[in-house]
Amino acid sequence: MAHAAKERRTIGAVIIGDEITRGRRMDGHFARLVKILAARGMTLDWAMYIGDDRQRLIETFRRTLASRDIVFSFGGIGNTPDDHTRQAAAAAAGVDLVLHPEAEKEIRARFVEMGRELTVESLDMAKFPLGSQIVPNPFNRIAGFSLGEHYFVPGFPQMAWPMVEWALDTRYPHLSNANPTADEAILVWRGIESMLIPLMLAVEKDFPGLTTFSLPFLGSETVRPHVELGVRGAPAQVPEAMARLRQGVVALGYGFDERPASE
Repeated sequence: MAHAAKERRTIGAVIIGDEITRGRRMDGHFARLVKILAARGMTLDWAMYIGDDRQRLIETFRRTLASRDIVFSFGGIGNTPDDHTRQAAAAAAGVDLVLHPEAEKEIRARFVEMGRELTVESLDMAKFPLGSQIVPNPFNRIAGFSLGEHYFVPGFPQMAWPMVEWALDTRYPHLSNANPTADEAILVWRGIESMLIPLMLAVEKDFPGLTTFSLPFLGSETVRPHVELGVRGAPAQVPEAMARLRQGVVALGYGFDERPASE
């Protein structure tokens, strides 16, 4: 009996902050999230960068909350005037921003640990959209939150990344390696993409579910112009599909080399 395909979920990222969109800091969340997901056999489907604009954030979250996407949002959950994420998420969901008891407990415990007096402003960081659940912060106990299948974490990498891993391993262990894929490619020297399209379409037709891809490189002082041509899909399909691709490239009169293995 054939086994039913395991669930595949769309995963997105929203990376927030004027410091990124204006170039004051370089973003590291995108690359790290891709690696975190890849370690679990998962992939990122989309990502967007947004400055500290509350209305734009509201519009974005209103749209993404209406989807079935799993979304990781980085940044803007603090308590300074330029932090808008908590308020925007609440407005997008049409709920109030309320003090979350578990988040409050964590903040109070943190201030006791530090021997500092708790301020009203610090307690604001425990105010989340009504219906939220906390995302534990192992770095300093100032929690993030989840709303539906959206996970809101700080912009600080040393806090954000363990929190994302917690969300994946706690909420979505069933998605880990649910749909394994592999890819392989060759470097077609002086290849012309338009000449390769019929071959790519033929391979996709003969191997349903598999996709082909091409990445042209215009050349440099050290590397000749070429097209990185490959296939991506179920691991069992890839070797035979690549054999067909290599045969087709040779038939077109092109030379090729194997793509170096990815790190």
